[in-house]
Amino acid sequence: MIESKQNKQVKEWKKLHRKKYRDQSGLFLIEGWHLIHEVSKSEWIIDTLILNENETLPENLESYPVERVSEQVFKDLSQTESPQGVMAVVKQKNDFELSHLKKVLLIDAVQDPGNVGTMIRSALAFHVDLVVIGSGSVDLFNDKVIRSTQGALFHLPVVRGVLTDWIDDLKQQSIPVYGTALDRNAMPLREVQSSEYALVVGNEGQGVSEDILSVVDEKLYIPIHSKSESLNVGVATSIALYHLQDLT
Repeated sequence: MIESKQNKQVKEWKKLHRKKYRDQSGLFLIEGWHLIHEVSKSEWIIDTLILNENETLPENLESYPVERVSEQVFKDLSQTESPQGVMAVVKQKNDFELSHLKKVLLIDAVQDPGNVGTMIRSALAFHVDLVVIGSGSVDLFNDKVIRSTQGALFHLPVVRGVLTDWIDDLKQQSIPVYGTALDRNAMPLREVQSSEYALVVGNEGQGVSEDILSVVDEKLYIPIHSKSESLNVGVATSIALYHLQDLT
């Protein structure tokens, strides 16, 4: 059992709290039994399970490498207020099968971890084939993003990429690309008829960037009460994905 915060392995795990080291190592941390069970049911690879000294390991997880640590070491590694006593080092996954895409969500510079996590969770719920996270967005492997997905991250392809490149590729596949906009001259969401789509959603304050809106096929607008200024981007995305799901 590891009992020192100065242990070399503990220091390496703690580095994974930072994006720089997650990118360098191709690893990230998840925490809590729910996320552990979700990743164990997926094609993602658990590198190491980290257990608080007093935790019992369920039989279905006994095949994974396990490191036990003292309660103090676990608290030092934890990024939650009420640690559950289990976390895992997971390998980042990039080898997704991306053929036959029909429904794609593209996220433009959304910075709030809870919003990105909510959108990934909704994307899974409403049968999206792929989520692409563009530059300026919060890191996909940020601990708050992962917790907000409630494990959805492990059950559909989510990649990081250049949105304009993806839009070009999707157009070549004859998939219509829609960009959300606070523009009452845009197409109301209810008028969309296509069962295949790429939906671009944007930054909490600025919305989808003008560079990207200039290359989409149509701007989309969700009609709301005249006294309501706008919707939270996570809420708006969920509404749009639910509506577009009904067109299949």
